[in-house]
Amino acid sequence: MKFKKMQGAGNDFLLFDGINNKYENYSEMAKKLCDRRFGVGGDGIMIAEASACADIQMVYYNSDGSRGEMCGNGIRCFSKFIYEEGLIKDKIINIETGDGIKTSKLKVLGSEVLEVTISMGRGRMDPSLVPVLTNKKEALEDDLIIDGNKIIYSSVLVGVPHTVIVCKELEKIDINRIGSVIEKHQNFPRNTNVNFIQILDRNNIKIKTWERGAGRTLACGTGSCASVYIGNRLNLLENDVVVETEGGILKIKLLNDEIFMTGGAETTFEGDVKWGL
Repeated sequence: MKFKKMQGAGNDFLLFDGINNKYENYSEMAKKLCDRRFGVGGDGIMIAEASACADIQMVYYNSDGSRGEMCGNGIRCFSKFIYEEGLIKDKIINIETGDGIKTSKLKVLGSEVLEVTISMGRGRMDPSLVPVLTNKKEALEDDLIIDGNKIIYSSVLVGVPHTVIVCKELEKIDINRIGSVIEKHQNFPRNTNVNFIQILDRNNIKIKTWERGAGRTLACGTGSCASVYIGNRLNLLENDVVVETEGGILKIKLLNDEIFMTGGAETTFEGDVKWGL
């Protein structure tokens, strides 16, 4: 199986052409190929397939084998992959995902995609949609008790469930410990991604992310979108925000209640793996 490995802000993926090739058992593929010791290594796999309702379909699986509805950094890599592989020739692409159709706009120089802007849709705060168990109409500044400490959080659906925690000093937070506990907390019926943010000013934040189904990652596109959306709802952030992830910079813009994410994607290497033997 020929593949490309790509990264967006340090979030890395294995991408496959499922239009010209036939693959099976994606869940097992993801678990084995994403293993960083016995496989290629990655936060997930993406397969380009034909779509009946859009230009192309992005099939995404997390590294633990679970199906992912949407991945912000991943869809930028996917956009670059399908254009540079010649699967799509347009610079504005409608992509079918598990969270509906997303529009990707490419900045291209020659045959190379330099930057991608994704229309991520709207943040949805209805607790039944996120989903999150809360007595409030929206899980905005609700609280959880973790290890005997009260943690103030907000939750929103941006493709996938996201929980955002505003911190004074990120460096003092045990991201792995608290993130892993909150991810599978009983208040989140489908589990949740967990984003810890530090607000530098009204147009700049730093973020560290624990991803549902992948663990600690260097960045999360949908998590960056969710964090800016929540920060704006709390009147802590403006509509244009630069997000400093551990793996790179993303630009998030809120316009008419829609979220736009802009960032780069890079092919790190390509190869051929044997499967099903």
